[in-house]
Amino acid sequence: MVECRTFISVKEIGEMLGVSKTKSYDIVRDLNKELAERGYMVIPGRVSRKYFEERFYGVDSIKEKEE
Repeated sequence: MVECRTFISVKEIGEMLGVSKTKSYDIVRDLNKELAERGYMVIPGRVSRKYFEERFYGVDSIKEKEE
């Protein structure tokens, strides 16, 4: 099976954050809702890895502090 690095799955989010499958689905659902409201197409059960990292870990705010 080919691993997709563009999207992060519910399973991977659960393992990364140490949360239940239900909580992982809630996170993916919320992030996908935000993306859909911005006009992006989404895939149920997966979310853009880049968007997940930006929203969950604050990658943008870290980059701003470095500049």
